[in-house]
Amino acid sequence: MPIPDPSGFPLTVLITGASSGIGRATAVRLARRGARLVLVARGRSALEETAEELRAAGAAAVTVCPADVLDEEGIAAVVAAAVREFGRLDVVVHSAQVMAYGRIEDVPKEVYERVVDTSLHGTATLARHVLPVFRRQRAGHLVIVNSLLGTVTTPVLGSYSVAKWGQLALARVLQQETRDEPGISVSVVQPGGVNTPIYYQGASYAGSTGRPPPPVYSAARVARRVLATLDRPRRMVQAGALNHVVTAGFRLFPGLYDVLVEPLLRTFALAGDDVPPTEGNVFRSRPEGNATEGRWRSI
Repeated sequence: MPIPDPSGFPLTVLITGASSGIGRATAVRLARRGARLVLVARGRSALEETAEELRAAGAAAVTVCPADVLDEEGIAAVVAAAVREFGRLDVVVHSAQVMAYGRIEDVPKEVYERVVDTSLHGTATLARHVLPVFRRQRAGHLVIVNSLLGTVTTPVLGSYSVAKWGQLALARVLQQETRDEPGISVSVVQPGGVNTPIYYQGASYAGSTGRPPPPVYSAARVARRVLATLDRPRRMVQAGALNHVVTAGFRLFPGLYDVLVEPLLRTFALAGDDVPPTEGNVFRSRPEGNATEGRWRSI
């Protein structure tokens, strides 16, 4: 059933990273509720494919807006166009991210910085243009898809950990800075391993592509957590059965954690497929690899 905004119309929702993975799965579930959807990602072809799926699923309206979250002018134009077309912007789900595998010393500077920038500066870019709209409306909900690696660290995924720690700090600042407007919510969803293409789409300088560590959630399951957060706003939401256990080990037993984390990661989070160094989709969209779910079994 449609989720109405205060004016009686279906919710208008902008989703970044909408062409693949969690962003796309969230868009599908919102389409089934009759939302009006603004889809943002770098590649038009994958967005158009997603849009067709959403129209068939029951979306009230779908608008495709190719843009990179690091493009200040592009994101400003997308937000302005959404408000102009639909009159308001109720929800923003920020799911855009890229990933790189490899030790800090092995990942090229440009790749490392792009991974961090996409998460940290991309989130700030979006917030700079979305929050003023929410303030004018005196209402709005920003959901930031973070990661378990925003709370713990691992070797080989250092750039991603740094990116997600920085993003989480930024999200906390945004929560503090919007306390003066009770109608605005900023939520963080932290998935663990999720069955999405990001693991084999990412850059790798570790001799292998990645895979999600168990237990592996489906993108659709994480999307349900996102929608539950929209239905009942919360500051922090976990989407992983072992997230609290891993975080407790990281904080309470740091020495033991550091001994175990690398062999466990190489056993359960690398595919072992012997690939040459690749920048993956870090700098440009690879639409042929986009999909809602990845290639692994999930719960």
